[in-house]
Amino acid sequence: MSEVQGIPLFPEPLRFLLRPLPLFPLRLALNRVVARFAAERPAIFRRLGSHAEKVYLIDAVDLPFIFRLRPSAERPSIDLCRRAVSGARLGPWDARIAGPLAALLGMIHGSFDGDALFFSRDIVVEGDTEAVLALRNALDDAEIDLLSEAARLLGPAGGVVERVGRGVLSEAGRLTGVSLVRAES
Repeated sequence: MSEVQGIPLFPEPLRFLLRPLPLFPLRLALNRVVARFAAERPAIFRRLGSHAEKVYLIDAVDLPFIFRLRPSAERPSIDLCRRAVSGARLGPWDARIAGPLAALLGMIHGSFDGDALFFSRDIVVEGDTEAVLALRNALDDAEIDLLSEAARLLGPAGGVVERVGRGVLSEAGRLTGVSLVRAES
């Protein structure tokens, strides 16, 4: 894991293009990924213990929407809300993790240290910090690669999509400084 140095922000032109996207199809896809992940990696959810029933707001501050995650082993869910909605529409939550998308992806892919991001104030944690630590530890142990997880949903075509996507996203990550895929060990 690297030290935090100048976390890039998601480009405004791309952010503008994301604003009008319908959230329903994205929500369906994300929930398929989360459900499959729960079925194939139950140890992650067991590691969360009672924190698996908590609600986490994952707030990529440079995106036009906020993720609302409930990592329940029996029925995990992820929802998206437009950034413009009021706090009341987000519903109750136990913990909020906020920061640039690059920082959040870097933590998931293991290229950034969560403690360094927190102490450098690149991410902000609110609410139940014990739940956030449990989530971070579970994700660190899982060594998640979001591209691999998404490609597996595509069945037989997933291998080809992953190989091509890894090359493209690795190069994009090198150019932008954003950890778009987990570095191969």
